[in-house]
Amino acid sequence: MSFFSPRKTTRRRVLRGLMGGGVASLTLPFLDCFLNENGTALASGAPLPVRFGTWYWGMGHTPNHAVVEKTQTGPGIDFLKETESLIPHRDKLCYFGNFNMPLDGQSNYTHFSGWVANRTGSAPEAQGQIPAPTLDQLVADTIGEGTRFRILDVTSVGIARENYSARSTYNRGAAEIDPVALFNRIYGPEFVDPNKADFKPSPSVALRKSVLSSFTEQTRDVAKTLGAADQQRLDQYFTSIREVENQLALQLEKPEPNRACVIPRAPRELSPDEVASAREMESVVETHKIMSKILAMAVACNQTKVFNMVFTDNFANVRRSGETYTHHLLTHEEIIDPELGYQPLTFWFNQHAMQGMADYIDILDGIPEGDGTLLDNCLIFASTETNYARVHTIDGVPVYLMGGAGGRVKTGMYVQGGGDPITRVGLTAMQAMGVPISKWGTKSLATSQTISEILV
Repeated sequence: MSFFSPRKTTRRRVLRGLMGGGVASLTLPFLDCFLNENGTALASGAPLPVRFGTWYWGMGHTPNHAVVEKTQTGPGIDFLKETESLIPHRDKLCYFGNFNMPLDGQSNYTHFSGWVANRTGSAPEAQGQIPAPTLDQLVADTIGEGTRFRILDVTSVGIARENYSARSTYNRGAAEIDPVALFNRIYGPEFVDPNKADFKPSPSVALRKSVLSSFTEQTRDVAKTLGAADQQRLDQYFTSIREVENQLALQLEKPEPNRACVIPRAPRELSPDEVASAREMESVVETHKIMSKILAMAVACNQTKVFNMVFTDNFANVRRSGETYTHHLLTHEEIIDPELGYQPLTFWFNQHAMQGMADYIDILDGIPEGDGTLLDNCLIFASTETNYARVHTIDGVPVYLMGGAGGRVKTGMYVQGGGDPITRVGLTAMQAMGVPISKWGTKSLATSQTISEILV
């Protein structure tokens, strides 16, 4: 990594150095050898580790064609044509309907306010503002230690900036967009195979840890000359560096064997024609499958406990092969078929999004772990930014929770929100993950009421 002297370093150079400097990292695999005889817990009696993820799709649902609305909370989700691909998985998830998203007089910044309020608990006061950390960041603050990656961000739509995980407006991570790059990042030279007999820690790890410490100490002097806002941003980078230092120390230790960790086959490079069609929905579906498999195995290998997957972005910049209009434009321009009662091409995109969710469930549920599967030991917060994209509604935005969180959450439940703030779902998810939080959200989105019906 680059080494800078504070006296010769400008503020811009410090930030660029912190963001671009190479750092070493570590994998600490899941300790299968520590399971009890039944495979239901660790030998010490502690439960198996639980991971948290998010899954995002753009443009919401088609009203009255996705999920049958019920008047009460209870077991059983009735999926309709748009979501029929989820029928085989109805016992692996929960659906949350009729929750409201009050903005307290703030503008509804289309395709933005919805996901920000849902994931941060606060409505933005300006376009582009992210007023609080997203819930995955809060979960990572609680469970993200001891793994190679504090959070892994991935998207299948090819737009790195459209990632719905952020610490603040100015600290929004970019998602990995390329399957080959994702594979190399996870399974490149710094990956330590937990099942390999010989273990030789790299001598460069200790050196980089020492250089990293020196870099941090010297740039603290520069921070004293900055304004309050820049000091806050720089402190966030220092926090990340301290996490890396802890990871580097662990990398010098031999990992324990992990039977669930199997390095997947490296994906092939895309041809020029495939790159050109990367935002066609048919390609997005296939890219999503490949990247989901790589990401799922990274979770199984305990390289991360918090992860985010974007299927399509909030403006749905995807097309159908041979078509000109994107999914987003179709939601506004396509005429409603009088017999069907919906926009046919828009509906086709929505169906493919739900097929993507079904694929994601299949992949996570296909990896055995303990006496269940990886999905059983995960909790996935699946959300979008709007209810009905044609008119940009944000009340009734659909939310799903996938997985049982290691037995902490009941699945197969339909939850009727009754007009309560949608933040109840996020608060419930975070409490299930052990986040020490009793209240979440601001103004009319503030809530201290979890959804007890789904908590075990």
